[in-house]
Amino acid sequence: MKVINIGFGNMVSANRLVAIVSPESAPIRRIISKAKESNMLIDATYGRRSRSVLVTDSDHVILSPIQPETIANRLSSEYEAAAEEEDSDE
Repeated sequence: MKVINIGFGNMVSANRLVAIVSPESAPIRRIISKAKESNMLIDATYGRRSRSVLVTDSDHVILSPIQPETIANRLSSEYEAAAEEEDSDE
């Protein structure tokens, strides 16, 4: 299982992520509101401003204080490292 740091030592399973988006648009704000109403919202911002919203395959919505680009870079570097490990094992 691969995990990604989403800020302040919080980790999310990379395999469960569906989307990493910015919280600026109205549709994303509605998704956050609905997740909060249904107790599916995880706030990992530690009181800071939300800069990215992570949506999982279990319909959980996670708020992170890190930019979406940064999380995406961490995700892609994680998969590149895993691919290199698989190549070296063969």
